[in-house]
Amino acid sequence: MNEEIDMTRIPRHIAMIMDGNGRWAAERGKPRSYGHQAGVDTVRRITAECTRLGVKFLTLYTFSTENWSRPADEVSALMGLVLSSLEDEIFMKNNVRFRVIGDIDRLPDDVQQKLRETEEHTAGNDTMTMVVALSYSARWEITQAVKRIIDERDPALHPLKMHIQPFHVTEDVISSHLETSFMPDPDLLIRTGGEVRVSNFLLWQIAYSELYFCDTYWPDFNEQDLHKAIADYQRRQRRFGKTEDQIENENQSE
Repeated sequence: MNEEIDMTRIPRHIAMIMDGNGRWAAERGKPRSYGHQAGVDTVRRITAECTRLGVKFLTLYTFSTENWSRPADEVSALMGLVLSSLEDEIFMKNNVRFRVIGDIDRLPDDVQQKLRETEEHTAGNDTMTMVVALSYSARWEITQAVKRIIDERDPALHPLKMHIQPFHVTEDVISSHLETSFMPDPDLLIRTGGEVRVSNFLLWQIAYSELYFCDTYWPDFNEQDLHKAIADYQRRQRRFGKTEDQIENENQSE
């Protein structure tokens, strides 16, 4: 059964924790890499559907800094999948711009080069921006942002700038130094696979995001599942700390 969604209220930015690839493969007696490959096919389908619906930003949690502790063969297979999935078709066919966030310097050289090439090649696409979080964790990101702020105000590095003072550090300043400074915060965060946690993903940015968890493993997540998540999002009232009466008055004045 398809969920009815309001096409005038599509989330501008959807973030996804694509969980369940390994368990999906294990239930079929296959290695974890088999599940990751199936997950890439899901990425293609969901990307195409998000562009059709009018989503402007799609951020995918692909490989966390914690994932470096996984078995070497699985990490190697995942890096190979990253290379094979960065093909022109998924981006050029859907007019999608590609961006990457994370500790990219830890990735193999050939992966880094392919990421840069894909970013450059798709820079002119403007229907949607797909952001892939690779070697990423939110605590790492926030730590890096603080370091950048301090460096910019360090007289030893920048003699013409004053030493940083507490009043220099505002929410806007921190946001502008995050990996995601080029895009709005997520409206909706979806996690597949049955786990109910955010796993160190976009901790700063999801402060007011709507969270949606489902049991479906990522390889089985389809367009109907996406519609169900968006329909659930649209049934919620986003108050951002305001009362229901305040929201209603604001809506009436528009």
